[in-house]
Amino acid sequence: MSFIKKLLFCLVLLGCVGVARAYAQAGGGMVILRDAETEHDLKTMMTPVFKQAGLVPDNVNIIIVESDEMNSFVAGGQNIFLYTRLILDTSNAAELLGVMAHETGHIADGHLFRGAIDASNLSVEAILADLLGVAVGIAGRSPDAGIAIGAGGNNMVSRLYLRHTRTQEGSADRAGVRFLQGAGLPVTGFLSFMKKLASQELLPETEQSAYLQTHPLTQDRIDALQHAVDTGPPGKIPPGWDEMHARIVAKLRGYLYPNRELAIHDNSIATRYGHAVAWFRNDRPDKALDTLAPLIKAEPQNPFFEELKGQILYENGHIEESIPPYAEAVKLAPWSGLIRIAYAQSLLQSHEDVKARLAEAVRQLDLSLETEKQNPEARHLLAIAYGKQGDIGQSRLQLAEEAVLENNAAFARREAALAKMLLKKGTPSFQRAQDILDLLGHEGKKG
Repeated sequence: MSFIKKLLFCLVLLGCVGVARAYAQAGGGMVILRDAETEHDLKTMMTPVFKQAGLVPDNVNIIIVESDEMNSFVAGGQNIFLYTRLILDTSNAAELLGVMAHETGHIADGHLFRGAIDASNLSVEAILADLLGVAVGIAGRSPDAGIAIGAGGNNMVSRLYLRHTRTQEGSADRAGVRFLQGAGLPVTGFLSFMKKLASQELLPETEQSAYLQTHPLTQDRIDALQHAVDTGPPGKIPPGWDEMHARIVAKLRGYLYPNRELAIHDNSIATRYGHAVAWFRNDRPDKALDTLAPLIKAEPQNPFFEELKGQILYENGHIEESIPPYAEAVKLAPWSGLIRIAYAQSLLQSHEDVKARLAEAVRQLDLSLETEKQNPEARHLLAIAYGKQGDIGQSRLQLAEEAVLENNAAFARREAALAKMLLKKGTPSFQRAQDILDLLGHEGKKG
């Protein structure tokens, strides 16, 4: 995982890690991690649970937040936020499913934290800025380019806003158990994870995990889960899900704690995968590629191995060499808008066959919007692509779209007005520029 603008956990880093990390640390904000494989695998595992809850899986977002604290929450609608520490502290797929089933219970029961603005047309970072008043970054843009700034928050503010009542916790537990059992999945992981948390109850509140402070734990909750395990159907984790979990954890640990990951010695694919990420993070692209090569040979149909290869090459200045593995990753995972965005990034930086590759970048970015409608990075890169093609009207329209997603009304109005002056009247693009102006009001209104 990298924290770089529209980073794809398989690491489609599109910026500078240091900028995002330093900014988040200095401002007390959040950094969101995007990873095509992690999001896909988590959604795969949670789809049966979402269906049991009466939710449309494609409408639920699972968002990873970098943090050394252990927490999770739902906010701004059907958005489940998982902290990296929590993921790393789960021992298997069943424990992670238990946590997410509980959060799904909060969604189903309507225990949602909502901000003052309509979140339907905003990016994730803008939603969080509105809800918590924190600075939020996604993979490495500079603070003034792609990070929504709130009032300036910290962990204490987040905990205050995200705190649930004991009644809500019990209700979410019961719903989560019902969803897991209805999907034929075990409740044992939910119980074992809650028992881990129970060991913290005797600690001073300042030393307890954020999860325990925002999700009050009582013995009654643990007893109820134990009863569900003892009397309910056993459930079963489907084949491959524990391997998915192992790879998620290994990649995350390799990115966040590379030396810790490299200290693990076994020959599993998950561990070697984590090592490839760790070598990449430790500025050893040669070792990373050498570690990755046999994995690609073992699983030639795995798009995420190809994606990581493209990432390593791209981030180390081998732009032209990064294009084939990215193209292969898109071929193997055409449903992934994040991989298409990473591929487009490399195409935009290419100095070979520039005209054709610019056109292909635009095509890939347009396709990415089918699944990444609220992704500001796709709009940002489209603005660059159209600008390089000399289509300044379209470029400004994409900048306006990006600003709408980031809740920057003043900039969106300005760019939409400029786009409207350059676009042909009566075209869909001209009408979209007008729609943005209508949506945001007149120029004279405060942004």
